[in-house]
Amino acid sequence: MLFRQLFDQETGTYTYLIADPVTREAALVDPVLEQVERDFTLIQELGLTLKYCLETHVHADHVTGTGKLRERTGCQGIVPVQAKAQCADRFIAHGETLQVGSLLIEAIATLGHTDSHMTYRVNGDRILTGDALLIRGCGRTDFQSGDAGLMYDHVTGHLFSLPDETLVYPGHDYKGRTVSTIGEEKRWNPRFVDPATGSLRSRESFIALMNSLNLPNPKKIQEAVPANEQCGKVPTTV
Repeated sequence: MLFRQLFDQETGTYTYLIADPVTREAALVDPVLEQVERDFTLIQELGLTLKYCLETHVHADHVTGTGKLRERTGCQGIVPVQAKAQCADRFIAHGETLQVGSLLIEAIATLGHTDSHMTYRVNGDRILTGDALLIRGCGRTDFQSGDAGLMYDHVTGHLFSLPDETLVYPGHDYKGRTVSTIGEEKRWNPRFVDPATGSLRSRESFIALMNSLNLPNPKKIQEAVPANEQCGKVPTTV
């Protein structure tokens, strides 16, 4: 498998390139509008055919590059079911899979950050978690129909049940970290693990913690959400 982790400095966003080195089919997960030229150039340099652009969710901190990449490559834009993005070519549901050459990408519902969020399990050994599970953290749940209880249920039920050696590749990191594992996060993630006891927090404790964060809104939220509902088309004002 060809696997590349790409980074947007301004928003701390990771984009992932997945490709079959034999068939040269590829998928991009969570592309960023300002990095379309970088991603398109890399795809050309590696001799790949972009089959899919996948979104983990409708982002509030950056505008997706899916629309522009679809125009340039003819790829399909895929978003989770329930996402408000009628421009998508396909909506993917929990348990559904995509084939990229010989590679299998499985959608795992991880709602809570938003009401339409997917984690993508790639070839069984790694997950691309978007904003659901971060390295030693998780996405916020205080807007875009967020639900802390639902996040707890899906992360602990759908992700923490995976093998401990499963690699965790998040949608963001602001401290230079690139990858973790399920085993690490089950032991050291302070959002889900009580540091005093080393045990998994109760659902009630997690909800109380998430409700006490008082985080500022993402800088691009007013631009990003409506644009991403149009697959990256930034609305123009008259």
